[in-house]
Amino acid sequence: MDLSGQGSADPKVLEAMLQTLVHRGPDAQGMLVEKGWAIGMRRLSIIDPTGSEQPLYNEDRSLALVGNGEIYNYVELREQLRARGHVFRSNGDMEVILHLYEEYGADLTDHLNGQFSLALLDRRSGRLWLFRDQMGITPLHYAVFGNTLVFASEIKAILQHPAAYRAIDPIGLDQVLCFPGLVSPRTMFKGVCSLPAGHRLLVEGGQITEDVFWDMDYPVQGAQLQVADEREVIEQFLGVFDAAVARRLRADVPVGLYLSGGLDSSFVAASVKAVAPDYPLTTFSVVFPENRAINERVYQLLMARQLGSRHIEIAFEQERIAKVLPDMVWHSECPVTETYNTCTMAMAAAARAHGVPVVLGGEGADELLAGYPGYRFDAFSRQRGSEALSQEEAFAREQLWGNANVRYERHYGDYRAFRRRFLSADVEHLLLAEDSLSRPVIDVAKVQGRHPIDQRSYLDLKLRLADHLLGDHGDRMNMVSSIEGRFPFLDPEVVEFLRRVPPHLKLNGMDEKYLLKQAAIARVPKAIIQREKFGFRAPGSSFLLAQNREWIHDMLAPERVAREGFFDAKAISAELRRHENSSAGANPHADDDILLFALSFSILLEKFSIKGL
Repeated sequence: MDLSGQGSADPKVLEAMLQTLVHRGPDAQGMLVEKGWAIGMRRLSIIDPTGSEQPLYNEDRSLALVGNGEIYNYVELREQLRARGHVFRSNGDMEVILHLYEEYGADLTDHLNGQFSLALLDRRSGRLWLFRDQMGITPLHYAVFGNTLVFASEIKAILQHPAAYRAIDPIGLDQVLCFPGLVSPRTMFKGVCSLPAGHRLLVEGGQITEDVFWDMDYPVQGAQLQVADEREVIEQFLGVFDAAVARRLRADVPVGLYLSGGLDSSFVAASVKAVAPDYPLTTFSVVFPENRAINERVYQLLMARQLGSRHIEIAFEQERIAKVLPDMVWHSECPVTETYNTCTMAMAAAARAHGVPVVLGGEGADELLAGYPGYRFDAFSRQRGSEALSQEEAFAREQLWGNANVRYERHYGDYRAFRRRFLSADVEHLLLAEDSLSRPVIDVAKVQGRHPIDQRSYLDLKLRLADHLLGDHGDRMNMVSSIEGRFPFLDPEVVEFLRRVPPHLKLNGMDEKYLLKQAAIARVPKAIIQREKFGFRAPGSSFLLAQNREWIHDMLAPERVAREGFFDAKAISAELRRHENSSAGANPHADDDILLFALSFSILLEKFSIKGL
């Protein structure tokens, strides 16, 4: 979109951008090019496959819409809007957006239950709105190059624009090293922003403004839902969750399920059986026949047999990781410290091969129901009494969370010293003015006065879930094979219910996900409910070295690392030697796998043709 009002859009540029996104939408393509704007869409046909071609228009064609994702309450919204005189031209879900805008303007998102990234163009005024769903399930990126605004679901499409430049954002690099992943609006690419979850952006008169239309807002301590009968809360949760699952079965194509062997995906599967007992469910699981330490096959089969599903096992030969790592990084658009994305790629490929373009997953349960080990660690630390903090740690927490008593994941007071061991002097110099610790990356008001469990949950939602687990791990890895992921735990009604649930029903003593476990008793095998939490894991750097030593040594050769300019060549060589001398096992807790981080970063530079600093 030309912000000056003087330029004209080039359809060839839009076509080139859309071609990079064919994997997101193999079924159809649509474009609108006029004046100084151009919008386009690659469509993955899920609802109303033979209709609903995009862009979509309202009755007088004054509004045009391209949208990625699904609106799950579209049936109810269509009835309400028809009663108010609106005329629909399709049987799809996205058309409701146009009519909601006519009724409510930019507040249309208050009425949506779904996952979406939207671009809505008012052709009369030239006003453009961008929206990203409340939880950030569906990505949306944008950049301004000179007088040109460019937006897309993936950054690789933005970089196709002739005005785009390709450079690494040092703070984005720092964030991936410091936090669980990138935090919107940062990306790995300088000048390219990620629209944060629950945000909308307006382009009008050459000006760009952005604001929040939704954010998680936990009650202050003591204001949570009052619980007189625990059983009643469990029944309410089951009712809300089953309704969310039923909405996510709405599709004109088959809907399947990823079955990990853990409680979250098993609970989703059991809910499908409860709300649609005759639904022909297909389940997909990754198994590691060569590695018993990370193989969950026994639990996967236990649940699949109870469901009576058509169960597809993907035997994941671990040597496959090194082969697909470059493609994984290309689609992630981000370096990684874990290799489990390759497993999701394998499941998505299997789903596509078996004709199942939509899959349900259990994402969000750990963040909303206190499922990660950190929740228990915090509780144990509170039992031991006040925490002794260094001056550096207290200051770092104040900077990040607005409160030195808020604990999350690591000792941030030590982080910069850790970083200096591995990053180059040039990058360190660039980070002197601002780095990942310089300012809050969340709304600090949302953690003030909240229970510690709710504080950690808010941070998990913002720092771990939206841009990492839902972004580079969920959306991107599924869309490699044109698969749409749907997540019932992130349904707005489920989120609102769990927002008000008292913390002691999430972490009960040291029993994590207590409410979920109680709700699962009548639905999920006892062995799955009672098993120790087991995260989705895959082998790390030591194993990769054993599989493809020559390639890794070439990618991380000292002269190459020095030429790229981001890492200290001696430090990376030392890490190489350390991993070569260690076990080639699963390395399941390698969140700080610096070697894999450096390797995947070098792949990123190569795949995106970035020469260096």
